[in-house]
Amino acid sequence: MKFFRYRRPSLKTILGLTKLKKQLKTALGITAILKPFRWWANQKRAFKRLIGYESPAGRVIRHGLPKPLGCVPVVLLGAVITFTCVVWMIA
Repeated sequence: MKFFRYRRPSLKTILGLTKLKKQLKTALGITAILKPFRWWANQKRAFKRLIGYESPAGRVIRHGLPKPLGCVPVVLLGAVITFTCVVWMIA
């Protein structure tokens, strides 16, 4: 279970270097030259979209049914074991 959806942006993104680099590549025509090399990855992505690979049903098929309460039982079990060990060491 994810508490936060997005990763924090990198320093390059915050400073605008990523955007500047992308604009430079577009202006120089490098993006257009490299376009044919992205064909296979684009075809795979289009096919996955067509068959519903990233749909909710596709995720259930790949990852199985969601577990009740997510990772909470595992965290609680770890806390109980840790607490038991601490109490046992003190006594």
